[in-house]
Amino acid sequence: MREAVAAVLGQDYAGGLAVVVVSDGGPAPEVPDRRVRVLPNTLTPGLPGARNTGIAALDTDLIAFCDDDDVWLPGKLTAQVRALLDDDGEFASCAIEVEHGRRRVARLAGASVVTAADLVRSRMVMVHSSTFLFRRGVLRPDESAPGGQNEDWDLALRAAKRRPIVHVDRPLVLVRWAGSHYAARWADRIAGLEWMLARHPELAVDPRGAARVYGQLAFGHAALGQRWAAARWALRTLSARLGEPRAAIALAVAAGLVSAPTVQAALHSRGHGI
Repeated sequence: MREAVAAVLGQDYAGGLAVVVVSDGGPAPEVPDRRVRVLPNTLTPGLPGARNTGIAALDTDLIAFCDDDDVWLPGKLTAQVRALLDDDGEFASCAIEVEHGRRRVARLAGASVVTAADLVRSRMVMVHSSTFLFRRGVLRPDESAPGGQNEDWDLALRAAKRRPIVHVDRPLVLVRWAGSHYAARWADRIAGLEWMLARHPELAVDPRGAARVYGQLAFGHAALGQRWAAARWALRTLSARLGEPRAAIALAVAAGLVSAPTVQAALHSRGHGI
């Protein structure tokens, strides 16, 4: 967390900068810097409530997020603010470097804007919460997200429905996956995906996007040992898109041919997730 805060404070940004660290349960962390305010989450427990607590404590024109296990790289804030203002946009993201073990993999979008259609077809991992920069009053994280799951995808998708997201396609945030808080919370992942399907019905319309979500649901049930549920979602995955690889992966996990953590580790080492 101290490394994350130091990287924020070390940005070469010419504008004013206020930093709020929100503690979500447990003792408040100590940050030896008077420029940083440390607050408890006074809203719904979890990431959305913590983010909204931080937003409410600020009076800045722009809001940016950074998770405590991620690091803003040099030039991140200046590049994003410049792109946002040049485009007269509302919401910005940037490319990332994914770190897993000793490997780092750059994840680029290959574009300078991200649309709602893009986020329906693919989760687009580079549109990560630690890259978010947006104008105050535009949107807020939804605290009804089960276990805080997919609140960042929901926020980005809602933003993109308003206006395309301005994207700086350079790796300006280091995202660490090894110790993810959600790495094995499969029940929460399943609930979060079902929540997204209910909130954004278009996810079930695009064949590629639908197959991806259904395949993730199949994998989640397989990881929990729920073989029949995994098989049902795998069949639904193949009905949406015959060539979706998540169906076969989920069935392999359900059959005990490979474990879910082994699959996750293999994907994470390449900068990908299920």
